[in-house]
Amino acid sequence: MFFNEDFLQYVWKFRLFDWNNLQTTDGENVEIISPGLQNTDAGPDFQNVKIKIGDTLWAGNAEVHLVSSDWQRHGHPADKAYENVVLHVVYRDDEPVTRTDGSRIPTIVLLDRIAPELQQRYQNLIFGEQQVIACEKTIGTLDGMVIHNWLTRVLVERLQKRSIAVLKTLDNNRGDWEETFYQYLAANFGFKTNALPFELLARSLPQLILAKHKNNPLQIEALIFGQAGFLEGELVDDYPLSLQKEYQFLQKKYKLIPIDRHLWKFLRMRPSNFPTIRLAQFAALINRSNHLFSKVLDITDAKKLRELFVDIEVNPYWENHYQFDKEAKPGSKNLGKSSVDVLILNSLVVILFAYGNSLQLERYVDRSLQLLEAIPAEQNNIITDFVNMGLKAKTAYETQALLELRNFYCNHKKCLQCGVGNKILKIA
Repeated sequence: MFFNEDFLQYVWKFRLFDWNNLQTTDGENVEIISPGLQNTDAGPDFQNVKIKIGDTLWAGNAEVHLVSSDWQRHGHPADKAYENVVLHVVYRDDEPVTRTDGSRIPTIVLLDRIAPELQQRYQNLIFGEQQVIACEKTIGTLDGMVIHNWLTRVLVERLQKRSIAVLKTLDNNRGDWEETFYQYLAANFGFKTNALPFELLARSLPQLILAKHKNNPLQIEALIFGQAGFLEGELVDDYPLSLQKEYQFLQKKYKLIPIDRHLWKFLRMRPSNFPTIRLAQFAALINRSNHLFSKVLDITDAKKLRELFVDIEVNPYWENHYQFDKEAKPGSKNLGKSSVDVLILNSLVVILFAYGNSLQLERYVDRSLQLLEAIPAEQNNIITDFVNMGLKAKTAYETQALLELRNFYCNHKKCLQCGVGNKILKIA
């Protein structure tokens, strides 16, 4: 039966082998006091291992290999990090292993100590027939609490990873959370297709400049459309002409350099999603709520947070326009419910988590998770696959966790590092 080194590490970590009358290859009795902590970085596989060999208590590192000759094959003799290995755990022993000083490293062999049933479950899980993921036939039968607890952990992992990018942006902004949130919110107003130009726009137009004009909606709109590159050249209608005039003055005042208009994408987009409409909505949001991050921190109710983005009134000009100087049929230009959900999911949730996590303010971490529970489940092929396997996904709390599970565990066959995989393997 075939298995890899990861499986042997898993067996050692959870002591899933017969340790009765355990002896080294030299015939000395071995007592495992602690298997240690698994090391995912460079160096021996397990640290802080505690064992008793004969009458001697040992503390140090343990290395796990399928065959003992892997010690030499993996180049450990030349690596000083392995000098403190007190135990070599192998499936088969094919040659003695020594340290650089010539002393032999105690070795235990697990060849006949792993239950065939466990090996078979591993074989079925990792190499069995599957269409989507390894545990697709089993995951839906597990206890709901097991699934919920693991998804919560995976969700936190996802938010922690996304927080790294937030903190990097925060560092670039010299610790200014308002500016960082403003930039993240702007990027998410691009809704993937125009995320980059929106982000460049926000970087080229600091939030502090907009704050100076908080009582003048026309100037805020002029700054946003001007920096986006839409106020260059000849314009006809009164509204864009007034924006152009305002922007030309403000541009000189603040020495602003607009981004390239050609960065914005219109092709194959519904008119209601045109970047001009998103810019109008973004300007309306800035007009309504200056220093938005402070408001986000103060509001504890998820429903009230949503209200920040609902019924944003854009300039009346956009009621019958999708672009400057091109009249169209009248239509609502408010943000749709799904768009609001995306903004909350990718802006508020991520920033609140990063803020609370970095400053060790648990209430903001909790609030970010509560927000996810208030957002309906996302709809995509990955979520559909999990639902078809018998899992429930009613809120973004579950769907965000399932996306992380699929992309960073299932797709890479990390079943042995997955709480679901662990549960399946331990079922008697």
